[in-house]
Amino acid sequence: MCDPEEDKKERSSEAEERRKAVLSKIKILTMSDLRRKWQLRSEEHVERQRLNPFSDDFDYRHAMDVRLRKGDIGYGRPEEGSRTEQRGKRAHQHIHREIEEMCLVIREVGVRGRDGRIRVRFGRLFDRYVRISDKVVGILLRARKHGRLDFEGEMLWQGVHDNVIITLLEQEKPSS
Repeated sequence: MCDPEEDKKERSSEAEERRKAVLSKIKILTMSDLRRKWQLRSEEHVERQRLNPFSDDFDYRHAMDVRLRKGDIGYGRPEEGSRTEQRGKRAHQHIHREIEEMCLVIREVGVRGRDGRIRVRFGRLFDRYVRISDKVVGILLRARKHGRLDFEGEMLWQGVHDNVIITLLEQEKPSS
């Protein structure tokens, strides 16, 4: 038979162990540590408000004094660790995957020239790649910017530029 007194002791010892496990995960700070931490957060908030043009506390002169200028490290870039930076990194990875896919399609439908480079006409690439993505020209421009391929002209239009040659600049890696 279960002894109710023994069962009660067992439950209280389990509860005590859970409490100790929870407390071990919590950093116990002194009141002065808490006060200092709160004060720091408060000062950071006040500073952000002084720099926020939509705040009543916005200080134009201070904002102009502390802002980054062209040539400074971090100028034109999102704040390190911010969500904007994370979204930018994800977008950058996505673009590189799209460029890689474009290069694979060019390898499949293109023709190797005497110099070893693969070439394809824009019309043929557009017909093939349009089934995969509707952003063919944007990816082509981005791939050219990254030095992966080359073609004449600033922009390519379907129908008008179907005979423009697109050259894959990288050599095919030999299979091992």
